[in-house]
Amino acid sequence: MAEHPLHSLHGDELKMLHSLREMRRRHRQKGAAPREGGLSLGESVSDAVARTVGSWRFIIIQSVLLSIWMFLNVVAWVQEWDPYPFILLNLVLSFQAAYTAPVIMMSQNRQSNIDREAAQHDYDVNLKAELEIELLHQKIDMLREKEIGELIGIIRSMQSGAAPKST
Repeated sequence: MAEHPLHSLHGDELKMLHSLREMRRRHRQKGAAPREGGLSLGESVSDAVARTVGSWRFIIIQSVLLSIWMFLNVVAWVQEWDPYPFILLNLVLSFQAAYTAPVIMMSQNRQSNIDREAAQHDYDVNLKAELEIELLHQKIDMLREKEIGELIGIIRSMQSGAAPKST
């Protein structure tokens, strides 16, 4: 009467449960090291640039330097190396932006890949938990059915034993 609770799951659910269990075994065997060898030079540089350029310290220092540049050229205390339209300043800032933007994008792409892997891992864990909970519900239902069957059997045996005997 009592069949194994795994058999009541659909084939796809069984495959998913087994694959998730296998992934967990492999993860435990290889260890929880996120990555062999750490970050590459390019990844380290892109992260450092993104961290630096994305800070208030950088923005404040750059604003001060730009203000000094414009002030010195407008007042002409020093020989005007970049008169009012500040073409040289625009060239410098364009150069900075042209090289900074792709480096920041590299860092963001790497972080996006890390986030995507973490989201997939969370999804797999949640899916496995859902399947495991379903299995536990099935086991509890089977135990209830078994207990109810035993109780019905006890009640029937009590009823047949308590019935008046005719002589």
